[in-house]
Amino acid sequence: MSLRDAGPPIALVVIFGFFAAISSEFRTFGNVQGMLDQAAVLAVVTCGITFVLMMGSIDLSAPGIMGASSIAVALLVVNNRNDNDLGLIGILIAVALAAGLGCLSGLALVLLKVPSFMTTLGVSAVGLGVATLLFNRVQPNIPDSALKSLASDRLLGFSHLTWIAIACVFVGYLIQRYSRLGRYAFAIGGAEEVLSLSGVKVAPYKVAVFTLAGAFYGLGGVMVTSQLGAGLVQAGDGYDFSAITAAVVGGTLLTGGRGGVLHSAVGVLLITVLTTGLVQVGVDPLWQGGVQGLIVVAAVAAAVVPLRRRNQVTK
Repeated sequence: MSLRDAGPPIALVVIFGFFAAISSEFRTFGNVQGMLDQAAVLAVVTCGITFVLMMGSIDLSAPGIMGASSIAVALLVVNNRNDNDLGLIGILIAVALAAGLGCLSGLALVLLKVPSFMTTLGVSAVGLGVATLLFNRVQPNIPDSALKSLASDRLLGFSHLTWIAIACVFVGYLIQRYSRLGRYAFAIGGAEEVLSLSGVKVAPYKVAVFTLAGAFYGLGGVMVTSQLGAGLVQAGDGYDFSAITAAVVGGTLLTGGRGGVLHSAVGVLLITVLTTGLVQVGVDPLWQGGVQGLIVVAAVAAAVVPLRRRNQVTK
């Protein structure tokens, strides 16, 4: 492991140790449980956005896709709006809807040649539109015990959502490390022209990456619904920025070609530990966003300095 890759894990240990030293409440097992539970949804969303960043693209569709999947799953399991009781099938349908919206982002990118920043922003608006139509001015509450138990029930001291997040990170790493999709996502971010010249059709892999990301966002929306006990159009508010922040802080480059799921998972933990620590030591919430912003700028600067020296350009 290079010093650059070791930086975020070292920072995580140092920050955790700092807050543990000055706050007795911070170093309790209950607090660790709470932080991991808090990080679960963000970890799943960050898994999805990491694959997009690996290609050198940007994805801002998470809020809309999560909102659509949240309302969809709330209307497909036991709820106060209809007689549906699809259980796990309802969850799978909601995730499939999210994957379809992600696929739409990819198709717009490769067919219309529109930058990913704009296509995903548009798809987010589509997802919010779908969610709003399904919402229909009446919030769907879910007395469904199976879905709500994901957030309330625990295994070995941690909520089921935390274990789902761990499983997603593991699956994401396997896809990144051992599948053609993961290897080509890295290659697209590093040198797309070279990959195309070698005879690889890049477009299908771009669409597949956005579809995979959409599925992760959809699962994140389902997890938020489990936590809230209701479907919410705004279920994904802020998760796009938070996920990009976590990925970048963990060492995944915005320009693509470096980083990965494990890097981003470390970034999620770092952001969660920092946020929780600032709250417990009494830092004004108005300052917390500024501190996180400074960390993101520092992380991006540290990552791009070697590239800027090599290329002698600033994009």
